[in-house]
Amino acid sequence: MTLTQQYIAFKTIVVKEILRFSRIWVQTLVPAVITTSLYFLIFGNLIGSQLKAINGYSYVDYIVPGIILMSVITNAYGNVVSSFYGHKFQHHVEEMLVSPMPNFILLAGFVVGGVARAIVVGSIVTGVAMFFTDLHFEHGFIIAAVVVLTAILFSLAGFVNAVYANSFDDISIIPTFVLTPLTYLGGIFFSIEMLSSFWQNIALFNPILYMINAMRYGMLGISDINITTAFIIIILFTLSLFWFCLYLLRNGIGLRQ
Repeated sequence: MTLTQQYIAFKTIVVKEILRFSRIWVQTLVPAVITTSLYFLIFGNLIGSQLKAINGYSYVDYIVPGIILMSVITNAYGNVVSSFYGHKFQHHVEEMLVSPMPNFILLAGFVVGGVARAIVVGSIVTGVAMFFTDLHFEHGFIIAAVVVLTAILFSLAGFVNAVYANSFDDISIIPTFVLTPLTYLGGIFFSIEMLSSFWQNIALFNPILYMINAMRYGMLGISDINITTAFIIIILFTLSLFWFCLYLLRNGIGLRQ
């Protein structure tokens, strides 16, 4: 394929993915508003008002970065896993694989679709947060970098889940039993300094901890983790998953049986 043809193929997948989640906005966008409002109302105003400040910030201010990033994670992951598995279930993927379209174009199209939904929902959640507290944006570039890299990472993770899934039930196993626990234990609602030394060391094996702390550093200027280390971890996971996704596509694992 020529570069022009590759661009057309890429653009087609991206536009299709964006239109897909836009048309069902009641299912993809509205729940984020409701869930976020409940988080801020319950944890921020009701419970948070009874808690002392953390690192000089009120509790609601402290949890804002994590809640925003949590919405980015869940929506990037959910968009790709549901969309790609739908194509796999309806046997549209075979048509893409036998076409002259390179595998990286196919992968990039779905990933960008997941990133687009994550950014839209993340923006909505940020808007909702403004009704509950005054937001801080200490390092705008770091915020943008963390959001985009995290969205790419979990879009790739959703792609892997979709490849290995054999039923619609399978696409909910990882989010329920892996993604949700890691997210809630990733420092959204607490600082790891509150934990004993043993559990602090255990928490360091949670990759989401690094993403949330990088986001918190971008917004508040504070972090439990060295910011350089956080970015190295995020980038390494992203590159590893990108390579693994291309490997799955190249070998047709879970797609050509």
